[in-house]
Amino acid sequence: MTTQLTIENKLEEALNPDYLAVENESHQHGGPATDSHFKVTVVSSRFEGQLPVKRHREIYSLLSDQLAGGVHALALHLYTPEEWAARREATPLSPDCRGGSKADA
Repeated sequence: MTTQLTIENKLEEALNPDYLAVENESHQHGGPATDSHFKVTVVSSRFEGQLPVKRHREIYSLLSDQLAGGVHALALHLYTPEEWAARREATPLSPDCRGGSKADA
């Protein structure tokens, strides 16, 4: 099972989200790792009343094995259904990578 599929399955099972997107952005980053950088968007009513730091801690806890074993970067975008609607169901674009083996421009 790929790292991306493992992340998707864990989050789906634990959070039963209204919306879930896990994007492998490893190709945008320097270095040889192919399953190391992910962008995760989760929309769940479970986040109601939670500050962003608590939401992030929950995701880090759910994905602790992946973070300890190869996932180098995890961009988290965690919303309640109301927050997601206010954003017009759009996730921020990821910045260009400036690290790893890529040269500075």
